[in-house]
Amino acid sequence: MVSERPVAVAVEPTRERAATARGTRLRPVDLLLAGYLGVVSLVALARAPEQPGCWWLLVAHGLFGVLLYLITRPGLGPVGRTLRELYPLLLLAGLYGELDVLNGPGGIAVHDATVQQWELAIFGVQLSTEWWRAMPSRFWSAVLHAAYLSYYLIVVAPAFYFVWRRDLPALRYFTFVVIATFVVCYLVFIFYPVAGPYYVFPRPDPWFTDNVFARMVYGTLATGSSYGAAFPSSHVAAALAAVLASARGSRGLAWALALPTVLLTVAVVYCQMHYGVDAIAGLLVGALVVAAARPLRDGGGGEP
Repeated sequence: MVSERPVAVAVEPTRERAATARGTRLRPVDLLLAGYLGVVSLVALARAPEQPGCWWLLVAHGLFGVLLYLITRPGLGPVGRTLRELYPLLLLAGLYGELDVLNGPGGIAVHDATVQQWELAIFGVQLSTEWWRAMPSRFWSAVLHAAYLSYYLIVVAPAFYFVWRRDLPALRYFTFVVIATFVVCYLVFIFYPVAGPYYVFPRPDPWFTDNVFARMVYGTLATGSSYGAAFPSSHVAAALAAVLASARGSRGLAWALALPTVLLTVAVVYCQMHYGVDAIAGLLVGALVVAAARPLRDGGGGEP
C-alpha cells in the first residue's frame, strides 16, 4: 500500500548535489517528446506549402532543443530543477495549439462521416446530439459543463501535489504517463483528423448552455480549440491516465479525482463536444498507455 505521508526526494542530498553539478541525463519523457516533435516536424514540412503557419512550428521545435539543453545543463537551482520536472506538462498547451495549425479548417480532410457511421452502428443514434435532447436538464448541463472544465485540474494537479511532497518517482511516472497519452492522441489527430460534434453539428438549444459553466466552456473553446482533435477524446484519455498514474504516489488523490473523471467522460458526449465513440476510444487509449508504462511504475523499465 502506498504511504500518504510526505516523503523525501528519492535521491540523497549529496547525490542530488552531485547530479546537479554534472547536469542531468535525458529521461524517457524527454526522448518521447523529442521523437514526437521530430515526427510533427516532418508533417509540418509536408503541409507547409498549403499551411504556411507550419513554418513557425519548425522554429518552435528548434527552440525545444534549446530548452532541453538549458534544463539539463549543470548547476540548476531549486526553481530550475522544478521546471526540469514539470516542463513537459507546461508544453501541453503549445503542443495542442500546433494541431490547429497543422489541421486548420479547410486545409485537410476530416473523417467525421466514418466516425458517425461507427456511432450509429454502436449506439443506433448520433449520441452527442440525441442524449441531451432525450434527457434535458439544466442541472445536469451545469454539472457536466463544470466537469468538462475539471479536465484542466485533473491532468496537472497531481504533478504539483507530488512536487509539494517531493515525491520524484511518483512525479516522473505521472508526467511520463500523461505525456505519452497525449502523444498517442495527438498523433491520431494529425494522421486521422476528426472535427467532432463541436464543429459539425449545430449548437445545443440556448437554454442548455445558459449557465456559467457552459459559458466558460464555450469561451475556452472559442479561443483554444484545435480542429481535427476529436477522436479519440484526449480529455477522457488523459484524465483516465492521470487518475491511474497518480495512484502510484497517492491512492487517496486518485480516488478524489475518480468522480470528476467519470463525470468528464459523460460530459464530453452529453454536452455535445465529442462522439460517443470518441469517449470509448479515449478510455481505451488511457488504459493501454498506463498498461504499457507498467514497467516504469514497477521500476523494471528504467527511471521515468
